[in-house]
Amino acid sequence: MDQQHLDDRELLLQFKTSATKEKGFTGIIKKYQEKLYWHIRRMVVDHEDANDVLQNMFIKVWNALDNFREDSQLYTWLYRIATNESLTYIEQQKKRASVSLSDVENGLSNKLKADKNYDSNKIEWKLQLAMQQLPEKQRVVFSLRYYDEMPYQKMSIVLETSEGALKASYHHAVKKIEDYILNH
Repeated sequence: MDQQHLDDRELLLQFKTSATKEKGFTGIIKKYQEKLYWHIRRMVVDHEDANDVLQNMFIKVWNALDNFREDSQLYTWLYRIATNESLTYIEQQKKRASVSLSDVENGLSNKLKADKNYDSNKIEWKLQLAMQQLPEKQRVVFSLRYYDEMPYQKMSIVLETSEGALKASYHHAVKKIEDYILNH
């Protein structure tokens, strides 16, 4: 059977067996890398940055997977690591540039505008620009809910926040995005 179609338990079992450890890890990467890449990319914007964060994330996963207790689903655990790595990356960018958050957000908006396919009249680009105006937490919540269609219950595990707080964050994010799209 194709590695990508194995269920998480089988992949974890392969990983925890020394003879098939790399095969199991490769299976996990193949199964989740595209979803995780797009989750990360929506937060950090740039393709190269997203690849770097994804690579760092999988290094962390490799180092921590032996200790994964399976209290949550593998998918949820991976999303939590991807989210944390993305937020860490954004924080590092702020410190490295020693600039304000608004400068970093303007930088992300400028990266979007520099994309060769950028068209300010297309709604998907306006949505991306609107997302860059959101505070990090709201951006993550909006991305998980809107793009990944993640239920609040699962999101609360990934982000370690109550469902009520997530619903409020999503509601505020939607309002800000609507305002941005209507006024820009």
